[in-house]
Amino acid sequence: MWVLGINCPPAGWHDSAACLVNGSGEVVAFSEEERFSRRRHSLFKGPSQAASFCLETAGIGPPDLDAVAVGWDMPRLLGDKALDGRGLLRAALGWPDGEPTPELVFVAHHLAHARCAFHASSFDDAAVLVIDGSGEREATSIWRLRAGAAPVLERSWPLAASLGHAYAGASRWLGFSPFEAGKTMGLAAFGRAERLAVPSLVDVSAGDYRLDVSLPHAPGGASPFHVLGRQSRLVGRRWRERFAQLAGAPRSSTATDALHADPCAVSVAYAAQRMVETSVTWLAAEARALTGRASLCLAGGVALNCSANGLIPQPLYVPPVPHDAGVALGAAWEVCPPAPNGEPLTPYLGATLGRAVAEAELRARGLASRPLDFERVAELLLDGDVGALAVGRAEIGPRALCHRSILALPRPGTRSDRVNAIKHREPWRPFGPVAFADVGEELWEDPGNLGRYMLGATRVSDACRGVAPAAVHVDGTTRPQTIDRGARSAIGAILGALERSGVPPALINTSFNDRGQPIANDARQALDAFGAMDLSFLVLDDRMVLKP
Repeated sequence: MWVLGINCPPAGWHDSAACLVNGSGEVVAFSEEERFSRRRHSLFKGPSQAASFCLETAGIGPPDLDAVAVGWDMPRLLGDKALDGRGLLRAALGWPDGEPTPELVFVAHHLAHARCAFHASSFDDAAVLVIDGSGEREATSIWRLRAGAAPVLERSWPLAASLGHAYAGASRWLGFSPFEAGKTMGLAAFGRAERLAVPSLVDVSAGDYRLDVSLPHAPGGASPFHVLGRQSRLVGRRWRERFAQLAGAPRSSTATDALHADPCAVSVAYAAQRMVETSVTWLAAEARALTGRASLCLAGGVALNCSANGLIPQPLYVPPVPHDAGVALGAAWEVCPPAPNGEPLTPYLGATLGRAVAEAELRARGLASRPLDFERVAELLLDGDVGALAVGRAEIGPRALCHRSILALPRPGTRSDRVNAIKHREPWRPFGPVAFADVGEELWEDPGNLGRYMLGATRVSDACRGVAPAAVHVDGTTRPQTIDRGARSAIGAILGALERSGVPPALINTSFNDRGQPIANDARQALDAFGAMDLSFLVLDDRMVLKP
């Protein structure tokens, strides 16, 4: 059996993705459409190229699919009569005319999020907390999932309680898009470092969490899909007005490069971050209380907030794709759930580089390459060079996990300025490190499972300030990726070479992409990014390329 899970328009209008699982629930391939289209978040575009990649990886075609699972309950939103299944497949996937239509399975959005987080974890019984902008009607939900049992919805909150839309309001006030919430989170750290006093935008008393902006009842006489759109726009506007009131200005007039020096901008970001942290901490405790489970999974776009994640007690799991792309996987797993195997999901499910393509591209560009030498890579890093690593299958999700990463020694402290300049991004934005797990024990507080996919902020030690100052944010935290020494990987070999050179094996690890670009996917894109940025070397699978 083959099931293709997708996130697609009209409901899934951003972060479209495709994921292929077999009859045992094993993930064969998964990718976001942006990795192929090169358009960030693939707005209003179906995952046709991502789906083709999935089918090609398995060596099958459209007729071999038994079901296509969609991470939205489209009939609930559009109505059964308005839903054209073949038209949806044609628009989302470029479904060939004349091909038989597989079974279409529509999965409620928050259920798909919950399935993704739970089955990707190693838990066999857990509470799952979903927090995003909105599903079909809910913005937050709590579930209990057990292996072999039907999911149980314990509690949900409507769009008026949308932490995703609230945080997007702050991001828009600052001059960012709603998809640049990570920048708002990074800016908020300057408020934490200064211990700013900001107004509370949430009340967690009386057994509930209530945000500072209210929303009127939904208008009647319209389809649920149009009601959702109207309410989303309304709550977004209310939050922009609230942050304008807080700052005393309709929007920030400061250039984004200098926002960290603007007290109003820092206050807005920190107030929004405190709201999320207070709410998520309360919701995590509520999820554990309602389900009676200590093991907790997080999903939804708000689960990308690493600072909030880092405040939640373990055991905690966040998948590498907690945002809307992840519902492609969750929807597929609703049809074919996997059996627990005790191991969290590998993130390396995307495209390979392609040896033939790599060799052809190197010849066409007149670039010489040499066999990969990890000791030489370590030497270059120790000399202060900044390079890129593109090996194996691409990571899924927005965090580069050393298959498509830019690497640099995390010292001196000014190294972060250099890497930010290379990536053409704001100079105040932080970087996370990568290190062996046992080395990380000396450098920062244990991030638990959050260190697997770089999804949790944690406090650093004095040793980290000395060893990796360029990976320490202004508030004394970092967002690490931890590597098992026993795993055979390119990044493990590079860290080992550094250790043999007598230096602490830790590196800056940031995504291999230029400003405004998705993470490099294949060999051609890796070489394009290498040429566009001031990088000294590129590890391309088993080859090494040096710039003249």
